[in-house]
Parts: sequence; C-alpha cells; structure tokens
Amino acid sequence: MHSLPKAHLHLHFTGSMRIETLQDLADKHGLRLPAALTADWPPRLRAATDERGWFRFQRLYDAARACVQDEDDMRRIVREAAEDDAAEGSRWLEIQVDPTSYAHFLGGITPTLEIVLDEARAATEVTGTGVAVVVAASRTRHPFDARALARLAARYAGEGPGTVVGFGLSNDERRGDTAEFAKAFSIARRAGLASVPHAGELLGPEHVRDALEHLAPDRIGHGVRSTEDPALLAELARRGTTLEVCPCSNVALGVYRQLSEVPLRQLLDAGARVALGADDPLLFGPRLAAQYETAREDHELTDAELADLARGSIRGSRAPADRQAEMLAAVDDWLTVPAD
Repeated sequence: MHSLPKAHLHLHFTGSMRIETLQDLADKHGLRLPAALTADWPPRLRAATDERGWFRFQRLYDAARACVQDEDDMRRIVREAAEDDAAEGSRWLEIQVDPTSYAHFLGGITPTLEIVLDEARAATEVTGTGVAVVVAASRTRHPFDARALARLAARYAGEGPGTVVGFGLSNDERRGDTAEFAKAFSIARRAGLASVPHAGELLGPEHVRDALEHLAPDRIGHGVRSTEDPALLAELARRGTTLEVCPCSNVALGVYRQLSEVPLRQLLDAGARVALGADDPLLFGPRLAAQYETAREDHELTDAELADLARGSIRGSRAPADRQAEMLAAVDDWLTVPAD
C-alpha cells in the first residue's frame, strides 16, 4: 500500500503532525501536554456518540495547536507532512489549514498563509510530492469570518504546488447553519477554487443534502453517512462528487464501532467516487497507507479495486492535468508489478 501511487485530499494542518514533533514543539515553547498526547497516545475519542467526546477531541486539538507559535514551527509541519506522504506513496497532497488559528503569532492571516504556501513549494521540490493548500473556515465562527478567508484564498488561487486549490468548512458539524456559509463558498468558486466542505460524518444524510444545496461541493469531507439515504447516494454518484473517506478517524470518533462497519464497499458499489484520507493522524494514529490497508483487510478489496480507489483520489484532486496523467499511469504500472 505504500507503493501504490495516490493523492491525499483530506489532511488537516495541525492534525498532520507527528506525535514526536508535537512533543518537541511543546518542549520548545515550555508547554505541558495532556497525558492523552504523551503517555496515553493515541487518545480514546467517542465524539459521534457522546457530545462531550467532541469537546475532549477539541481540547486536545487546541492543546496541539497552541504549540505552533512561529514560522519555523509552521514550516516544519508542512515539510514533515510532505515527507510522510511521499513515504506512503502520495504523489499529491492538499493540506487543509485555517490561517486564523495561527495568525496572532505570525502577524495576521495573510503572512500565515504565505508561510504555508512558500513551504509547500519548497517541500514539493525536496520530496517530489506536490503540495497544495485548502483554506478552511470553521463552522464555530461567524460566517463573515469565512468570507474573509474566502477572499484571502481567492488571492492565492492557482493550479500547482504552493497555491490555494480549494476552500473548506470544518469543525463540529452540529454547529452553525450551512446556508449561512454559502456566500463564502460563492466567493471561492468564482476564483476557481474547489468547494470541499465537511458533511455527513457526525450528522446524517440531511447534512450532506444541505451541503449540496448551499455549497455546491466538488468534494465532501467524509460523507459516509450518505449511505443511509440511497437516493442521496445515487445523486452523489451521478454528480461525480468525491467523498473524502477517512476510515480510521470514523472509528476513533465513534461513528462506527469497527473498521469493517465503515461503508466503503457500499459507497463503491453505488458508483461513488472515493478518496481515502488520514484526517488527523496526530489524534487518530494511522496515516494514509493504513487507510488503504483497512480497505484491503477489512473490506477485502482486490488490487484492481485498490487501484480504482487511488484513481478516484487523483481524479478528485486539483493536481494539474499533466500531473494527474502521470499519476494515473503510475497506478497502471503498480498493477503490473507483483507484490513482495
């Protein structure tokens, strides 16, 4: 699974950190981490079935984010995310960041984003994995904040590494009104950015329908709960909307009890385009290749089906056409090489 060429479309900036990096940054800035991020890592989280579990998840996330306080920290996270992806066969990474989370240390949202984009270009050169950026707004903040971020993202919109390629909406799906973020997504779409909101993980298919109606998504972060509404699932397949499915985080958050219950096979059988992602390996543990390993081990996908998953990630990406063609050809080559 490490050698299978693929694109990685669902990885959050803070959540991409290696646990060792987080501990280094905590020591650097004189901060004390919760035991769940040291001795008891990875933490036990049940955010879907117990709302207090989401607050615990968010507290741990906030504790990790507080350790990122300067430009070197930001650059290290981007560089290591690219290194880790390259080691696991990812040829293209779209890392998701909310610049407001770090702006107070770095002089504002614009310099924060510029640091991430500059390091994305540098990491691409060093690792060979193309690194682009998705700017994400938070459902817990006012929609006006989302509009400001959409305008910022639009200024740096592009098609290659080191550019902004998408606009997202993340955090607790149970917060905020999806319709109120429509203006922000309209701004982003006019700039040519992909619409990539989260929906359909903590909440059911009605939340995915809200996203379809108001945000015109090219991709949906998670979207696994769409299987609870066959008509909705058929509509997603008809539209060609890519679902960024993150099996290990679904189980860690209590959406499903075990990996075999994640409806990956149901999504694929319905004709949905799926791109596997690691989401937040800092808190969930497994990285990208492990998502493909569970597809093989828990859902018994064949090599041909795994190759189709990889193709879905590539076609759902905003990688330039020539880069997509190279990656798709590499997937074909992978199928012809016997496994060790």
